[in-house]
Amino acid sequence: MEKEEKLEVWLRGPLPGVPPLLQPVAHALLQAREEVEHYLITFPEDLLWEKPAGLASVGFHLQHLTGVLDRLFTYARGEQLSPEALSYLKSEGAPPAGGTTVHTLVKSFAFQVDKALEQIKFTDEQTLLETRGVGRSQIPSTVLGLLFHAAEHTQRHVGQLLVTSKVLLAGKVHQNVTNPIH
Repeated sequence: MEKEEKLEVWLRGPLPGVPPLLQPVAHALLQAREEVEHYLITFPEDLLWEKPAGLASVGFHLQHLTGVLDRLFTYARGEQLSPEALSYLKSEGAPPAGGTTVHTLVKSFAFQVDKALEQIKFTDEQTLLETRGVGRSQIPSTVLGLLFHAAEHTQRHVGQLLVTSKVLLAGKVHQNVTNPIH
């Protein structure tokens, strides 16, 4: 058997304090956080906003991961987005005016996952099928639908982020090999 830290989060067993029906959401978010932290720890700053083949940048994915968790968990609480959240949404994909680093964006995502996990721990399973409105149009969803979508959307973007980062890193290695600095 593999060591526990090598197992994916969902195979490590139930998470303390997380309601049974929300374990998969928590597992997915923790897995996403671990992968982002592991694979981007040494990602070069100069590639953060590059868009290979027109794909979304690593910076966009990191911003979006943080923002989408905040938005979907806000709706799950039955709240509307704050002016700050709306401003953040509009700015996703662009480097912040004051600049940022890979480390800062990864830490912001990890912090948002921690906030989401706290909310999950205090989500009453009896509320999971309650209707919640999404967006200004108040499109109906449920608490469970929003939390599940937050998890699957996060996983989808982490996958895209990891592929984009590998493409960029491979391009940088190829560039260094074909154009070595003397």
